[in-house]
Amino acid sequence: MYTDIIQQTCPYCGEPIELVIDCSVAEQSYIEDCQVCCRPITVSVQCSDTGVESVRLAHENE
Repeated sequence: MYTDIIQQTCPYCGEPIELVIDCSVAEQSYIEDCQVCCRPITVSVQCSDTGVESVRLAHENE
């Protein structure tokens, strides 16, 4: 399994958070709680052979 660690900003509290992305899946979407404010974030990721291509964080119900 190939993973990539990236930093993003929580869409709720604006604090930086660290995400560990499993790059063995080309496109994925999942819910992860913010490490600071504990609110649920929808994480949408696209990966390629070289790692994470794009990440989108949104409020859970967007």
